[in-house]
Amino acid sequence: MSIVTYNNRSIANISAIPGAAKSLTLIKTLTASSSSTLSFINGSDDVVLDSTYPIYLFKYIGIHPATNDANFNVNFRDGGSSYDATKTSTFFRVFNEESGTDDSGLSYYTSGDVAQGTGVQLLSYGVGSDNDQCTSGEMYLFNPSSTTFVKHFMSRSNTAESSDHTWGGFMAGYCNVTAAIDAVQFSFSSGNIDAGTVKLYGLKDS
Repeated sequence: MSIVTYNNRSIANISAIPGAAKSLTLIKTLTASSSSTLSFINGSDDVVLDSTYPIYLFKYIGIHPATNDANFNVNFRDGGSSYDATKTSTFFRVFNEESGTDDSGLSYYTSGDVAQGTGVQLLSYGVGSDNDQCTSGEMYLFNPSSTTFVKHFMSRSNTAESSDHTWGGFMAGYCNVTAAIDAVQFSFSSGNIDAGTVKLYGLKDS
């Protein structure tokens, strides 16, 4: 039996993982149509989010808001019915304007981090509602079924922003709970998810 070792480089570039094509299993696809939320709940509607896989990958594709300048968010459920797991996270961004002016840069984004909070975690901010605007990216969730350790997550996204910028967001953090994470929910800060797809994959460790 071969042993696959994950590191930051291989997770950021999944194609670098030996046998990744065989190890990545599509679990569930949710497609938005003026949806208030998109929720993946373990044991419901064929969703698996337990010890079956040590790593879960969410890919959000062409997520378009009904309301202009809305933030695309995620939250986690640690039992019960509420998406309110306590989280600590950090967020930085790179950005550039369509016109190619000097409005570009790299910065730590304090509005995107959480410090022992239970509210939503930012994935993409200021998503535009023009017909040609949306956000796409991916988020990893590590060992959500653990009842011993915190549950790490990290995301990378790119957004066509409401003020005609492209920006890349990089977020990482952890759910600071010992209870298992059994559901994940995506939403906008204002209005519905007009269109787009979120796919859930399981990633085996061997």
